[in-house]
Amino acid sequence: MKQIPYIPDTAPFTPEQRAWLNGFLAGLYANGAPDSAAIAAANGAPAKTGEPLLILFGSQTGSAEGLAKRVAKESEKRGFAPRVLALNDYEQADLARGGKVLIVSSTWGDGEPPDNAVNFWSWLNSAAAPRLEKLHFAVLGLGDKNYADFCGAAKKFDERLAALGAHRLAPRGECDADYEAPAREWLDRFWDKLDGTTATASVPATNGHAQPVEEKKRFDKKNPFPARLLRNVLLNKPGSSKEVRHYEISLAGSGLNYEVGDALGVIPANCTDLVNHLLAALHCDGEESVNVEQTAMPLRLALTRHFDITRPSSEFLAFAARIAPAAEFAPLLASDRAADLKQWLRGRDLLDVIRLLPQPVSREELTPLLRKLAPRLYSIASSPKAHPGEVHLTVSAVRYECFGRGRKGVASTFLADRAGDSDQVKVFVQPSHGFKPPPRGDTPMIMVGPGTGIAPFRGFLEERHATGATGKHWLLFGDQKRDVDFLYEEQLTRWHRAGFLTRLDLAFSRDQAEKIYVQNRMLENGAELWSWLEGGAHFYVCGDASRMAKDVDAALHRVVEDAGGKSADDARAYVARLKSEKRYQRDVY
Repeated sequence: MKQIPYIPDTAPFTPEQRAWLNGFLAGLYANGAPDSAAIAAANGAPAKTGEPLLILFGSQTGSAEGLAKRVAKESEKRGFAPRVLALNDYEQADLARGGKVLIVSSTWGDGEPPDNAVNFWSWLNSAAAPRLEKLHFAVLGLGDKNYADFCGAAKKFDERLAALGAHRLAPRGECDADYEAPAREWLDRFWDKLDGTTATASVPATNGHAQPVEEKKRFDKKNPFPARLLRNVLLNKPGSSKEVRHYEISLAGSGLNYEVGDALGVIPANCTDLVNHLLAALHCDGEESVNVEQTAMPLRLALTRHFDITRPSSEFLAFAARIAPAAEFAPLLASDRAADLKQWLRGRDLLDVIRLLPQPVSREELTPLLRKLAPRLYSIASSPKAHPGEVHLTVSAVRYECFGRGRKGVASTFLADRAGDSDQVKVFVQPSHGFKPPPRGDTPMIMVGPGTGIAPFRGFLEERHATGATGKHWLLFGDQKRDVDFLYEEQLTRWHRAGFLTRLDLAFSRDQAEKIYVQNRMLENGAELWSWLEGGAHFYVCGDASRMAKDVDAALHRVVEDAGGKSADDARAYVARLKSEKRYQRDVY
């Protein structure tokens, strides 16, 4: 006899509510587990009988996944029966069977697929991929035009599906970092290509009567919460070449909740000095009125709070090249010079380009060509169970000299230098659906987090400590010098001495003649790392995507080959299986 589910005594319901719910479940499951149609009917909603629409997502930070799920809700209103899966679940998707599919995917690194799409791309791009003549598809890419291979993963998926015989429902969509509006426009055109019918959304009634609901003000990306900055602490000691800071931010009164592994979105403001120099170059005093999203405001405010003035947009560069065709950057705008342009722009900002022009640019010409100042996402470095009502960040302040001027990271120096002036930091929570501790507390964890990559693992460990998790924990941390760059040293060593942190392997690259990194420690302890993996451990990496994450991935394959006695092909299959089982997760940037 199958057990009927019930509401436990610990659930947040009154005895009367719990009794009613248990009676409801007993009736619903009286003749065995109900199917989805029965559940839908029990809730007063019709079963999904519309045309199937498969929605696949590839998402590194959660943006593409969140968009895919919103599209699924919209498709239901239009009469479709949506199904949402990660791209790595392609076997469940069974694309060769045909039908209609929408792929929503971000890109990371040098045009690579996100982690939950890597296995899909390996399959799709292999000789084993089937012909897909029965499939009708569309691809919507999320990217960042500051990277050379803009929407690179989406382009690969789109072109390969077409090469396998699938039919495009719509031309590929490509959205920049501020993707909401262009994604909405593309989706409006996409729906026109489909045969769905429009229906109005309904709200289930209670006891036969609709209940008016007063919607509480919700803080999110569109409406960030003005939080108080509680603490700003320098983690490095005197003599360090780095400036890594620990921030504690109050979420009191926000209604915002987060889980370990999530990210915090920070709405930054540009450096006052840079804004002043830019106004001088424009021959403006800052009080001139400009329109930003149909709202009039002073130019100084617009340049400080609303526009990205550190990275010239491609539209502005094209405009500037027409004014100054002899400027050194003008020939680099050719399509085959993208790498050269990227190199030329490194360390340069909007002011550098404007100073190369023969005459000042008017504010009317300039502002429509500027990109919106985008929020920055930072891995959360705390557990809500250890710090109720607070969220912590670990952020390296970016400052350097280049081309005769001091340069600053926008958000990192906003937090370090200016956020405390107003005592407010506008924030929102960005859920991470693919970077979480194991669901079971007795599962071992291996965490590789050099530098600020330690951030989410501090949160993981605080969470597991607060919940009394019994699983083993292995942390590999590294930086430049132990004496001055050992972030969270007191907390980590205390956990290690107490036995909660089972292993703490350190790699400080500048403390000896030969540089040592976390991947070296992995190889030195390959046999034990292999033993942990074979014992069911989950493997996590956080930090720099361009070098560290690739080196760690190569070291992991090497460990599987050497300690596991596997061929290179078998090692690749083993690591791919870790990813598909969500035992190999990365938070890289």
